[in-house]
Amino acid sequence: MATANERIPVLVTSQEKALIAKMARDAHMSMGEFLRRAASSFCPSEDEKMLEGMIDQMLKTTAQASAAVDDALSFVDTSNKRIAAMESGRVY
Repeated sequence: MATANERIPVLVTSQEKALIAKMARDAHMSMGEFLRRAASSFCPSEDEKMLEGMIDQMLKTTAQASAAVDDALSFVDTSNKRIAAMESGRVY
């Protein structure tokens, strides 16, 4: 294994640093080794890919539903105007 000689500065909160330090300590590793291993093992799972697809689909159907609601409201507005015009011509 090559000797590590590059730095990646990462800002974290005090709470995040404490959590990372505890997790590294519990794993009997330095924080650097813990973070290297965590980074090298990260790979989005199939569940995450499926969730992204579901979110995309939700955004599309939400846009379609919003357009349908807008169409319905326009229809109701037109209908209300037509009814008001018909009623204004009536004699009571």
